[in-house]
Amino acid sequence: MIESIAIVRLQADSPHARTVAGWTHDAWGHLHPGTSAVEYRRAFYAQCGEGGVPSVFVAMHGASPVGTASLVAEDMDIRRELTPWLASVFVTPGWRGYGIASSLVRRVEAEALAHGIRHFHLYTPDQQALYRRLGWEDREMLSYRGESVTVMSRRLDATTA
Repeated sequence: MIESIAIVRLQADSPHARTVAGWTHDAWGHLHPGTSAVEYRRAFYAQCGEGGVPSVFVAMHGASPVGTASLVAEDMDIRRELTPWLASVFVTPGWRGYGIASSLVRRVEAEALAHGIRHFHLYTPDQQALYRRLGWEDREMLSYRGESVTVMSRRLDATTA
């Protein structure tokens, strides 16, 4: 089934951008208190860059988006010294378990590497096992906006992507 998935760059004017922004808002909007859905969506659209940082990718099954992941400059305001970040890895519930998240992560890694990025970060409250399997290493555990999270890092080289 994964053969039928294409990972493509999401443009802000894509008909799928609003849907994908909605997924990320529903999943992580609580981490941005005081930000309206409209403000959140505007910030999401700004991340839909042409290449490098920022970039948003979407997993497509035919004409339907089923997942997303991003490469962003900043994802954790208490760790501004860390940049860039793998962020907003999300797969719709009916498509989980098919390797789509791994494919999205690998696409973001390839994007980073293609733009000279050799080291980047992520944070997760509950997907440490997935990222460890993909070569990410724990950096620190901390509390961020009411959640216990693990900050992880990944070093890239030509054999990574």
